[in-house]
Amino acid sequence: MWLFLTRRLRTWLLLTVLVPLATGTVRRVADALQRRTGSTPATRALHRASDLGDRARDTLRGGRRRRR
Repeated sequence: MWLFLTRRLRTWLLLTVLVPLATGTVRRVADALQRRTGSTPATRALHRASDLGDRARDTLRGGRRRRR
């Protein structure tokens, strides 16, 4: 079925569904790992990866990055 979707629609689906899902999953893993072991290079790298996904999503939306 994936073959019947146009390239543009497949790209849109990836950017709107899978990337935010992956970013949220990476953030939850980083938070859980940080609670167990404290701040380590692995948790910092996971947090940077989730921030990168957030920045990419915000850039594609054309909006400014929101502050937490």
